[in-house]
Amino acid sequence: MRNQDRTYVAEVGVDNARRLAVDSRTAMLAREYRPIDLGDGRIALSALALGASRELGEEEDGAITDDAEGLRIWVGDDGYELLVTELDT
Repeated sequence: MRNQDRTYVAEVGVDNARRLAVDSRTAMLAREYRPIDLGDGRIALSALALGASRELGEEEDGAITDDAEGLRIWVGDDGYELLVTELDT
């Protein structure tokens, strides 16, 4: 699977999914760089959106970490695991 064919999904809760998709700094970017609220408390990021979120400061909602605990997206003090999936073609 090529990097640009990946989607990263996390279960963050309904309120956090909305916050990331509408109110985060990356929500103001072009569509391909924005997090997407999938409903049911899930958020999705394309490879481009993941890259944009990696540029956020650690104190910002939507910040990304990738360490021994895995790839995570942060909302406040809570980190949520991002799982890689393939895009439907």
